Amino acid sequence: MIHSIYNGYWFWGRPSGADLWHDLNKRNQHWRAPIPALARLLSVNVGLPRDINWKGRTVRTGNLEGPRARPLHAGSLNLAGDGQGDLAGHGGEPAARSSCTRIESYRYWEKQLGRSDFVLGQFGENLTVEELPDDEVCIGDQYEIGNALFEVTQPRVTCYRLGIRMNEPRMPALLTSRRTPGFYSASYVKARLARATQL
Repeated sequence: MIHSIYNGYWFWGRPSGADLWHDLNKRNQHWRAPIPALARLLSVNVGLPRDINWKGRTVRTGNLEGPRARPLHAGSLNLAGDGQGDLAGHGGEPAARSSCTRIESYRYWEKQLGRSDFVLGQFGENLTVEELPDDEVCIGDQYEIGNALFEVTQPRVTCYRLGIRMNEPRMPALLTSRRTPGFYSASYVKARLARATQL
């Protein structure tokens, strides 16, 4: 199903016959109703790989994304100004794509961990969104953000580098155990991408 975003909000459009058939096959002939809530892009986060010191050794990581106010180019593999530190584990297709995390995960984990210091991009994601639940998003779903088209490619796979960023070694396992790792999406229409206030 292709969903459209206008003025920063996703609207759940009516599926075409082809989209419906695709979803029925993908979900083992079980059609789910469109998500009733609106989803909003809150932040676009990027960061280039750099070396950091961790436990007495040098670790190269691209998991230090931060928000950018200006529009960014969404290419076939990355957003402009973004990159992966571990190309063996996170590079290439489909992993070297834009990662997405919900702001609701921020609120949940701040409460669970007794923290109040999270900033946008804290989970090393490229796109911070409101709504868009992990258990409702399916591989193959497509989203239009302005004039950029993204397709969900797979659940996000995190590693120990996220634990370094969060200062919480358990974080990758915690996200997986709660089934809220976020997801990767590929940009199939190259375009400029901006946070919601600039759409």
